Amino acid sequence: MRVLVGIAGGTLVVLMLTEIFLAFLLPRRVKRDPRIVRLAFAFGWRPWRRVARLLPAQSRDTMLGIYGPLGLLINLVLWIGSMMLGYACLQWAGGSHLGVPHGSVDFGNDLYFSAATMTTDGPSSLAAHTAFARAIQVIDAGSGLAVLAIVIGYLPSLYQAFSRREATVSQLDARAGSPPSAGRLVLRTTQTGGWAKLGSYLGEWEQWVAELMETHLAYPVLGYFRSQHVNQNWLAAMCTVLDACAFTIAAAPKDSAEPARFTFAIARHAVVDLTYSYRVQPVGEVNRLPDADLRALLRQLREADVHPHVVDNTVAERLRHMRALYEPYVCALTRRLELALPPWLAPESPTDNWRNTDWH
Repeated sequence: MRVLVGIAGGTLVVLMLTEIFLAFLLPRRVKRDPRIVRLAFAFGWRPWRRVARLLPAQSRDTMLGIYGPLGLLINLVLWIGSMMLGYACLQWAGGSHLGVPHGSVDFGNDLYFSAATMTTDGPSSLAAHTAFARAIQVIDAGSGLAVLAIVIGYLPSLYQAFSRREATVSQLDARAGSPPSAGRLVLRTTQTGGWAKLGSYLGEWEQWVAELMETHLAYPVLGYFRSQHVNQNWLAAMCTVLDACAFTIAAAPKDSAEPARFTFAIARHAVVDLTYSYRVQPVGEVNRLPDADLRALLRQLREADVHPHVVDNTVAERLRHMRALYEPYVCALTRRLELALPPWLAPESPTDNWRNTDWH
């Protein structure tokens, strides 16, 4: 019996240390990895999301925004608690040679000894009396220090990545509105510099998209961290950039559309990989751009003296093909993470975040 408990305890410790290594230190996707604790995070999201849907918009967004940081803390507690339990099982399997001054040693003493060793310098009332018990104590204490050091280094990196992401998302507000809209972005940008200005601006998003893909694949919990404004989020910004790139490739002259092609390629790569990372299936046929909205957008462009490089039917056909490359993945992510997708065409309005203030 003690042998089986010891094997179970050792396995639990190894699994938790492996999970911590993969979650905090290995900066890439892993197709086959221990997901015991991280599955608890994923399953906990479902009831949390259902409850949040019952709340008003502002409260719903607040509750959903809490889950990312809270879930990270819960993961840490589960990892550390499981390791404590594993080390306690190893001590018990070795005979619980801890030497209680008055009374016998039971599993409760082993668990207390394991927890105190991992979090402090060990309990004064208990001491390991055999070589095996001392070895487990040293490994217990060392892994506790290692986890603490990893977490101290991990959290600043996580929040720096979040800050960089949100700084760029906020920059989209003045050009694309809040919530952002590809149609508004295209109209506002081309009115001041034509297709060349739009292509150049979209090319600047290539670096942001690449960094977002890297950070969110390495730290998937970042996807649950929400923006400061209810009408903004990182997925809406990504989708707006994809929409604008797709429209530019379909309608603009080839030389003006070239920067948008590179941004579109990396953004499409990002949403496909993130769909796999969050383990959701792309949805079926999606139509976020009705024909009437596309005609309205083309008409507004011509009224601003910005003309498509090809006829409207060709623009529609090209755009339909481009949208099919990314919309199923974007829609899958929005359902998984409960993040609103932006409209393709939104009218000019005073609702942009930079226009609003509580001070008059």
